[in-house]
Amino acid sequence: MKRLDPRGVPDTPTYPEVGATAGEPPAGYRVVEVSRRLPTGVDFSAAVEDLMRWRVHERAGFRVAASTESAVAGSVVVLRLGLVLRIPCQVIYVVDEPDRRGFAYGTLPGNPVSGEEVFLLHRGADGRVTFRITAFSRPASVLSRASGAVGHGFQDFMTRRYLKGV
Repeated sequence: MKRLDPRGVPDTPTYPEVGATAGEPPAGYRVVEVSRRLPTGVDFSAAVEDLMRWRVHERAGFRVAASTESAVAGSVVVLRLGLVLRIPCQVIYVVDEPDRRGFAYGTLPGNPVSGEEVFLLHRGADGRVTFRITAFSRPASVLSRASGAVGHGFQDFMTRRYLKGV
């Protein structure tokens, strides 16, 4: 993870429903909800550390530049894939409960989509860990609108890569 100077990155979310991943996704967006039960023996604390320190995003294939080493409310993160795709986001909220940890980030200007995504790890009574991702989004640029099903396929592909990154 590279340290990002957040100056110069606009910090106003590109959608009005900030924080909506904490409840019901708003109407008018494409919603993605996926989860994966991690193998028996996965250490919850280690998985949380990987998620909160951006390692899951790096394992998914992104180069990560963030204003903070760990996800905290207000952190700015710019994900890059290849030479062209730049995805600026801001952490909207953090979940910090004994058996449920994670964060949500929302899109910032320059992101090809507009919306929010939450990444949550949950430890069940049996000690098994489940990783859940919920996102709502819609195209924010001419290119992403034109990509249609290809853009949705890319989003689904990256979501599956996040699930494998824990």
